[in-house]
Amino acid sequence: MRVHTGEKPYTCQQCGKSFIQKASLKKHIRIHTGEKPYTCSQCERSFTQKQHLDEHMRIHSGEKPYTCNLCGNGFIRKANLKNHMKIHSVEKPFICSQCPKSFKHKHNLNVHIRVHTGNKPFTCPQCGKSFTDKRNLRNHVHKIHTGVKPFTCDQSFERKVFAQILTYNELVPVGHLDELRE
Repeated sequence: MRVHTGEKPYTCQQCGKSFIQKASLKKHIRIHTGEKPYTCSQCERSFTQKQHLDEHMRIHSGEKPYTCNLCGNGFIRKANLKNHMKIHSVEKPFICSQCPKSFKHKHNLNVHIRVHTGNKPFTCPQCGKSFTDKRNLRNHVHKIHTGVKPFTCDQSFERKVFAQILTYNELVPVGHLDELRE
């Protein structure tokens, strides 16, 4: 009946969040205590809720009970399937208020907005350079600070080695413009 009345008599003493059921409050309190009573028997990872452990176990079993009826891709969680379905849609409901760009995913809009605000929340711990998204920071660290250069050009006489696959504009000074035109 509380669902219909909106009554939430169980309140967290630490943050003030209220719940309809006592069991929900009990689960919530684990956020504050750090208690993770459900542990994976295969990798020792622990979880605050049994449901999260059950979902995690699908990683080890390979079970993907949620399947896309358009392409056949399988997913561990229903929410992942729902998010995936957006790639099959031409609809882009998340529209930038500053320019005409639109996006299928809210996250992508939020990252894009940083272009307009100049916000670069991801900072390299080694050199202090900042980036608009985590992927760009990760690529920077790999390319600049690890020294790993896994991509070898077998077209050049010097057999040049690069930290990433080169783009069209990067290939021009390397001397591979002719190969691109063929």
